[in-house]
Amino acid sequence: MTETITHRLIDVFRAVMSTGNVTEAARLMNSSQPTLSRELARLEQVLGYALFTRSKGRLQPTTQGLSLYDEVQRSYQGLDQVISTARQLGRGEQGQLSILSLPALTHALLPAASAHFLAAHPGVQLSVTPQESPLLEAWLSGQRFDLGLTEHHDTPPGTELEPLLLADEVCVLPAGHPLLARPVLTPADFAEQPFISLSADDPYRVELDQAFAQHGVQRRMRMETHSAVAICAMVCEGIGLSIINPLTALAFAGERLQLRRFSISIPYRVGVVRPLHRPGNPWLAHYVAALQDSAAAIKSRLG
Repeated sequence: MTETITHRLIDVFRAVMSTGNVTEAARLMNSSQPTLSRELARLEQVLGYALFTRSKGRLQPTTQGLSLYDEVQRSYQGLDQVISTARQLGRGEQGQLSILSLPALTHALLPAASAHFLAAHPGVQLSVTPQESPLLEAWLSGQRFDLGLTEHHDTPPGTELEPLLLADEVCVLPAGHPLLARPVLTPADFAEQPFISLSADDPYRVELDQAFAQHGVQRRMRMETHSAVAICAMVCEGIGLSIINPLTALAFAGERLQLRRFSISIPYRVGVVRPLHRPGNPWLAHYVAALQDSAAAIKSRLG
C-alpha cells in the first residue's frame, strides 16, 4: 500500500455499507454518485482487493468488505462515545475526580461521602487511590491528584491543607469484656491487659506510649500492625484491646466490637489537601462538601 488511506475514503465505505448503494450514500454525504463511485474504487485500489462484487448495478460486500466494516463500526462506536462525552461535559453532566487517601480513610470516611456525591452527580466518575505516607505526600506535591486526604498536620509542598475532622482516639474492646461496664477507660484499666498496638513508627502509637509511660502503666503487648482495620479484626476475635482512630472504630462497631472513651485526649486529625498547581476541577467543591457532611455525621455519632 503506497497510497494513504484517508478518513474520507473510510467514511465513503461506511456510508455505502450502511445505506446499501452508492446513490443513497452520496445523498447521506451531500456528494454525488459519480464522486463516491470514484472514491470507492480508489479505496479498493489502495487496499489491493475488492470490497464489493458488482452485479446488475447492485453492490454485494465481499468477505474482506464485511470484515473491514466490522472493524470500522467498532472504531466509529468509540468515536460516537467520545462525541457524546464531549457534549455531556459541555453541559456539565460528566466528569472525573481523582482522590488520593490514606487506606484507613478510604475504608471509613470515603464510602459515605462518595455515595452522597454520586447520588447528586451520577455522571461523574471517581478514582480513589489508597496510599500510605510518605508516598501520599510526594504524590500530592507532584500535583497527580485532584484531592488528598491525610492525617498529618504539615502541608505538603505545592498544596494547601484544610482541616476536615478533629476527634479523639477511642478504645476498642471485644464483646463481653469486663471493662465494657465502664463508660470511660483510664490508663490504669489497661494494666497487664493484652494489647494490640499500632507499629512503633506510627505517630499515634508514640503518643499512646508516652501517655502510658507517664502513668506508669505496663500493657501486655500481644500484636502490632500498621493497619487500624487489622487491629479491629483482631479485637473482634478477642485477641486483645486497643486504642485507635475513631473512624475505623465506628466502621467496625457492632456486636463483636464496642467503643469506649479514653480518659486522655489523643487528637485524631483529618485534613483535605488541594494541589495548588493542578488545573481546577469543577467537581472538587461538591465532593469536599460531601466529605464535610460525612465528617459532621461522624462527630454526631461520637457524641
